Amino acid sequence: MKSSPANDPARRAYWRDQMNAAWILMSRFMEYPVQECGEPMVSLRMTVERAGVRVLFSETPVVNLRPRLFYLRAGLIDAFVAVTRAMNRHGWMLKVEDGYRTRAIQTELGRTPFIFDRIYAKILWETGGQPPSADLVFKRLTALVATVPKIGTHMSGSAMDISVVNSATGLELTRGGIYPELSELTPMGSPFISAEERSNRAAITEIMQDQGFMAYPHEFWHYSQGDAYAELLTNSGRTARYGAVDCDPEKNPAVIPIKDPRLPLHTPEEIESAIRKTRERLAEQDKDLNFARASLAQM
Repeated sequence: MKSSPANDPARRAYWRDQMNAAWILMSRFMEYPVQECGEPMVSLRMTVERAGVRVLFSETPVVNLRPRLFYLRAGLIDAFVAVTRAMNRHGWMLKVEDGYRTRAIQTELGRTPFIFDRIYAKILWETGGQPPSADLVFKRLTALVATVPKIGTHMSGSAMDISVVNSATGLELTRGGIYPELSELTPMGSPFISAEERSNRAAITEIMQDQGFMAYPHEFWHYSQGDAYAELLTNSGRTARYGAVDCDPEKNPAVIPIKDPRLPLHTPEEIESAIRKTRERLAEQDKDLNFARASLAQM
């Protein structure tokens, strides 16, 4: 019998190996030197308006109805504009899904049910249904939603999550999943996507990297520049110039370096609590599903 995606051992092994590799990479990012340069945040919406380029911005709130903050550091704005113009010449429009995240946003995002439940369910799939330890949950969460400011490049104002839309059709380019896909399709090099999806990922990455934005290898939508991710991934040997900062960019673009960027955003107790709540929600979903199946069987 042919394996389905749900029970394919190759998919499970790939997911596990990629998530383990991401955890190791995060450990390397933690040790990478950063010398904060102090550049302020700049609005991408205002930049787009002034540059006269065609760009889309996500209209969904980031978490708990908080609006997304479409900002990058001042030193990245020219590269951002160059990316948007290259996309437009290609017949595409860059869609910015997310930019700078405050400490509060990053913390809430990691424990919001929309993200946490999906990651936990995927870990259950990985373990064959065995309840995972809080340590494993923390590692997987770290790989997909940074759990420490030092490795959170959205918190440094140096990263973007992006999608790309065909200007003529208004349709999003297929890349193997809709942002934010959280599965074995998520790593940039996933072997479980189509040739077209692989080609689209490569073409987008080429445009981004031509302007210095490096791809995070374990998410097909995340690109950054000037931070620990980008400097380490390119083996530049340069000290990263952007670190995690506090900022309220819609009131004041000035940045304040986070004093202890190695301090996790979630305590072990908070992770345990999030796991308990997730299990309760998943159990309730299973009850609803079983009830629906029973009702259909009686029809």
